Amino acid sequence: MGLDLESRALAEDHQALRLWLRLLACTNRVEGVIRKRLSQDFATTLPRFDLLAQLERAPQGLSMRELSKRLMVTGGNITGITDQLEAEGLVLREAHPSDRRSFTVKLTAAGKRQFKRMAATHEQWVIELLEGWSPEEKTQVYGLLASLKSHLGALESAPAPSPKSKGRTPRLALASRPQRPQRPQRPLKKESL
Repeated sequence: MGLDLESRALAEDHQALRLWLRLLACTNRVEGVIRKRLSQDFATTLPRFDLLAQLERAPQGLSMRELSKRLMVTGGNITGITDQLEAEGLVLREAHPSDRRSFTVKLTAAGKRQFKRMAATHEQWVIELLEGWSPEEKTQVYGLLASLKSHLGALESAPAPSPKSKGRTPRLALASRPQRPQRPQRPLKKESL
């Protein structure tokens, strides 16, 4: 296998940076295998699979805006993928019940059958790709990543460090400090004419 993101790390780099690059390298390799297999086995792409997966979880259908939000891509991308899937008979668009300018996208019966086949195969691929770990190791990594995810969530909700802290104080420490009262703002002086 060729160079990956982890090859950017040096032995003297901080452990956190090396870990981050290893996580990215592993994620990219797993995703690369899945993309290749989706193309070979189902003549489809990962974005198409992801869109079908979102619709499978929402039998009532989703608006184009909601699909765009869930998949974190532009509306134009969603429109293009939806057009393809609709032409293949895997999804259908219906007028949105409360907004005539909007559409709800749903899986067709053929789309449900196709996604069910793909999802079962996808699950087997993921199992195979993670067989390098024992069940105990998977449980341990899952727990470690849960604590990292929780930590990241706390950082996202913490206020940004003040400019005078120069980033030396961790954001979580800032979040736990009592807030100083704000100084009242002085009224603006009126300019004389």
